[in-house]
Amino acid sequence: MSKTSLGGLTTSSQGLGCMGMSEGYGPTSWDDAIDTIRRALDLGVTLIDTADAYAFGHNEVLVGRAIAGRRDEAQLATKTGIDRMGSDTWVLRGEANYIKRACDASLMRLSVDHIDLYYLHRPPQTAEIEESVGAMAELVKAGKIRHIGLSEVDAALLRRAHAVHPIAAVQSEYSIWSRDPETAVADCLRELGVALVAYSPLGRGFLTGTVDVTSLAPGDARNRLPRFRTTANQVIADAVRALAEEKGVAPAQLALAWVHARSEHLGIPVVPIPGTKRVKWLEQNVAAADIELTADEIATLDGLAAQAVGGRY
Repeated sequence: MSKTSLGGLTTSSQGLGCMGMSEGYGPTSWDDAIDTIRRALDLGVTLIDTADAYAFGHNEVLVGRAIAGRRDEAQLATKTGIDRMGSDTWVLRGEANYIKRACDASLMRLSVDHIDLYYLHRPPQTAEIEESVGAMAELVKAGKIRHIGLSEVDAALLRRAHAVHPIAAVQSEYSIWSRDPETAVADCLRELGVALVAYSPLGRGFLTGTVDVTSLAPGDARNRLPRFRTTANQVIADAVRALAEEKGVAPAQLALAWVHARSEHLGIPVVPIPGTKRVKWLEQNVAAADIELTADEIATLDGLAAQAVGGRY
C-alpha cells in the first residue's frame, strides 16, 4: 500500500472505516471485526477510522482492542461532536469543555495515549467553529492529539477553522454518485494544503452491486436515506457493474479506483476509507489501489453522479 500525507500525517493511501463493525449495516461480529482490522495492518492499511458516536463508544473499544500491541503500525483517527443523547436525538456539539472531555473518554476507550487525527464530526450547533478548533489546538499542545480534522464542512467554515489551527484533513462523503466536495470545498482544500478523506466511497455498499434497496433489513441505517428508498438509482449500479465486468475487476474495485484517481484530478490527496466487516472484502478493496483507469473509463464514471435520485440524507 502506497503512502500519502494528510497535512503532515503520513498514512496509507487507503484507510479502513470501522463504523459498520458496530452498527448501521446489519449483524456484526466482534471476532470478524478484530480479524479485519488486524489484516488491514498486515496489508499496510494503516489509517483506521472510528468515532465516539459509533454505537455509543462501542466502536472505539473494538478498534482499541484490535490495535493492542500494534499501536505503532496504525494512524488512528476518531471523531467527536455528535452527542446522541442516549436516543435517536442528535446534538452537534462543539463547546470547548465538551471536546476536551470527549477526547479523554476516547483515549480511555481506545486504550491509547494519543490520537493521530482527531475530527470535529460535524459543524457544531452549540459553539462557533473557532471555539471548537481552539479546544482541539489545546489538545495538540497537551500531546493528546497530533492533527486536527473536520468533517462535512464547506470552504467558509474550513477557512475560519484553519485560521485558528492548521487543519490536516476534511472528511466528507465522496464517491461516484456523491460529488459535493468538488464544489463545496475542493478549491479551498487545494489552496490550504488540506487533504480529503472520502467516507462511503462505495456509496454505502450501493456501488458494489450487492445491495437490493427493496429488501434492506428493518434495522439497516440505509432505510432512512432517500437514495435507498427508490429503485431509480439502480441504473448507476448497473453501469458500474457493466464497466467492471468489461475491465475484469469487481464493481467495488472500480468504484475505489475512481476515488483514487481523483487525487490527480483535484490536485490534493484523496484517501478513501471504505468500510467492511470481513477480511474477504478488505482484501478486495486493498487490491483496488493498483487498478488504473483509462480516460474513457473515468469519463464514463464521471457522468453517473448526475443520474442520482434523492439526497444523501
